[in-house]
Amino acid sequence: MLGEAVRSLAANVSTTFAATMTVLIGMFLLGLFIAFATYAHSWSDHVKKELVVKVFFDRDAPPANVEAVRIKLESDERVKTIQFVSAAEGLRRMREQRPDLFGTELPYNPLGPAYTVIPNRAEDAEAIADNLEPHPAGVHKVTDGEDKAQRILDVSNVINSIFLLAGVILLVASTILIANTIRLSIFSRRREIEVMKLVGATNWFVRGPFMLEGLLCGLVGSLLAVILLFLSKEVALPSIIPRLDSGPGVQAISFWANALILLGIGLLLGAAGSGLTLRRFLRV
Repeated sequence: MLGEAVRSLAANVSTTFAATMTVLIGMFLLGLFIAFATYAHSWSDHVKKELVVKVFFDRDAPPANVEAVRIKLESDERVKTIQFVSAAEGLRRMREQRPDLFGTELPYNPLGPAYTVIPNRAEDAEAIADNLEPHPAGVHKVTDGEDKAQRILDVSNVINSIFLLAGVILLVASTILIANTIRLSIFSRRREIEVMKLVGATNWFVRGPFMLEGLLCGLVGSLLAVILLFLSKEVALPSIIPRLDSGPGVQAISFWANALILLGIGLLLGAAGSGLTLRRFLRV
């Protein structure tokens, strides 16, 4: 069967080239989508970790009120950690973030103490803030970054949906194109298939060489796509990474894991495209 598949591929150079190029283009684009999707997912997880709830107290808030709020926050199972920020530390951070507001020396520190509350999940930030409504005694303001959190979550969901939809479309398009390309090879040998069926050949005996053709086309096309992705990674990625201020820990799926996924999908598409195309020609 392997010899028949190789001879058929050599005899139909144009259809073989078309099938291989179809897999190459589809797998290259799919590899890019996988890399971008995993990077975007990693970035969204990184940004979500920065979403916190901040509880600001009045400047003259009694220590008992500050401690009461801490106890209430610790009893909330959605809270991961609580960080206390003194009034002096808060003023120092504000000087670093907004130096334009400190053109003259302040006669006193207008800030009070604060808590920075880190939730277990970014989605819990709003619920933690709502748990402090109405504000306990001594609390001046509670912020949960609701607008920022919602924008991040919306962008993350949209990106994931787009990449998922694009991946499905690419898989379907690749299968259809491979099936149409292999169909040309099968159509040119339809009388041979009819004779084989009439003399007692089983469906799998007839289907085997054509499925091997699809497997070989899928394997070669996927390998070429992996090589093209590797060259793109080595040439283009070094100039792109310095422009991405995404923070530590944000990264896409490893290249070799992506390559294995593409090779597996390419083989499946090649076999499925050729195998499904044979159905009509096996009805003799």
